[in-house]
Amino acid sequence: MPDTEFGTFFIPGPTEIRPEILGQLTRPVIPHRGKAFEAMFARIEAGLRDVLLTARPVYVGATSATGFMEMAIRNAPEGTILCLVNGAFSERFAVVAESCGRRVERVIVPWGAAFDLTVVEDALATRKFVAVTVAHCETSTGVLTDPRTIAELAHRYGALALVDSVSAAGGAELMVDAWALDFLLTGSQKALALPAGLAFAVAGPEYVERAKSVPHRGFYFDVLQYEKYAAKHQTPSTPATNLLYALEAQVGDIGREGIERRWERHAAMRDATVAWVDEVRERRNVDLSIVAPEGSRSPTVSVVRVPPGMSTTDLRQSIAQRGYTIGGGYGELAATTIRIGHMGDHSLEGLQRCLHACELSLAELAEKRRLVRV
Repeated sequence: MPDTEFGTFFIPGPTEIRPEILGQLTRPVIPHRGKAFEAMFARIEAGLRDVLLTARPVYVGATSATGFMEMAIRNAPEGTILCLVNGAFSERFAVVAESCGRRVERVIVPWGAAFDLTVVEDALATRKFVAVTVAHCETSTGVLTDPRTIAELAHRYGALALVDSVSAAGGAELMVDAWALDFLLTGSQKALALPAGLAFAVAGPEYVERAKSVPHRGFYFDVLQYEKYAAKHQTPSTPATNLLYALEAQVGDIGREGIERRWERHAAMRDATVAWVDEVRERRNVDLSIVAPEGSRSPTVSVVRVPPGMSTTDLRQSIAQRGYTIGGGYGELAATTIRIGHMGDHSLEGLQRCLHACELSLAELAEKRRLVRV
């Protein structure tokens, strides 16, 4: 367990980072327009292609993933964008599109619900959309949406599929090329278990081709510039070299683990969390439930509804005193849920220790409430 005031992180980002990865940050800086950098960047990109299962260039930017979300919008063809909204971060995609001056229509479902694909298809059939946005994992609710199915629907109606996989890539099954995703974006600080500050994206060939006729793509997030520099194993703007050292080490370790085994490990942590919720409800007589419906639960983050009237702030503070930091609820669910981020380099055994601490704190607070009522 890390010897810090925050204990071990089980929040849905930033995630726990292994000391050997953090140690890479202290290496000396090298010139970023030279052969040594280009060789390192080529190794990094090859590793990222194996993570995302793509033969396309993987863009690496010194930005948060929200920056590449803006890239996805700015370089998309002119026209109306359909945004699938089921929580805070899928709504952010829509807000980014509107902030870039795009016309937006939304398909909105309640927080914690999955999308009805017939409703999505009905929306696509009503008018011409140039693109559909979707959050692979909605971090605010723990709902997983299948981007492959959304891409198939989008393509059926002539639209591009723009996918936010920020809290899924590296932990949930993802095949950019096989699923024909037109634009995929993610960030460094979640299931990839790296420091914050890097974003990654893959643009499909049709997306890149159509971007050529898009006016006002901007400068920093111009996808054509990223394409040009990727061919030279370079970045268009000054890279965050020390973060790239950590990235190279981490993609190497992910490659040695194997991306399929990494998906399996994350799925096992999700299943253990779901089972724990059911067991604690019975064993401790504590009213817990998973927000996301069965069949749409993310392998990287579980959003757990706590008993009515229990303070999530008090609960998290009690858990922190036992050495673990978990996430608070977000947005509409802030007062009624906690979020357990079981992603990155965490193990099933480490998660079980965290869940044990959570159970002790839940039982303690539940007992206090019973005594107060008496």
